[in-house]
Amino acid sequence: MGLRLGDLLVERGELTREQCEAIFEQQRDSNKPFGVLAEELYDVDPCAVEEAWAIQYAEIAPRVDPSKVDVEPEVLDTIERRQAWQFGLIPVGIDDYGVVFVTSMECLARALRFAGWRVLSPFSFVICEHNTLRIGLETHYPMPGMSKDPLDSGFSRPFAA
Repeated sequence: MGLRLGDLLVERGELTREQCEAIFEQQRDSNKPFGVLAEELYDVDPCAVEEAWAIQYAEIAPRVDPSKVDVEPEVLDTIERRQAWQFGLIPVGIDDYGVVFVTSMECLARALRFAGWRVLSPFSFVICEHNTLRIGLETHYPMPGMSKDPLDSGFSRPFAA
């Protein structure tokens, strides 16, 4: 079994083990998502829940190197260059489940929020290392003079290794 969201929040100091167990109990009765209960019952910052979720998702998602993926040129038109850099994602293809985006664990929560309101078709994510995401963005969505700041903005704290 993979990492549980509660265990990640305990490991990151957002919850105690006792609070985590209390949320599990409440979850059985309410069927609400763990993260929602953590926010409601213990005022866990929603960003902390998103970051833990990104770690959890990245553990199970397929890994790719965007520089080694044959990107379908027409799928690049799914998003604009500025959006690719701002939200840290690259559409690389279409499969049976919809548009496939590559992003890094660091950008995953932001990329998911963006895709949820912008992409009209189903989509999924694969994960790459953050530095290879930057290389992929430079390759597929070049922006002369682009610094690293736009891709790295918005992170409240570093991810656990």
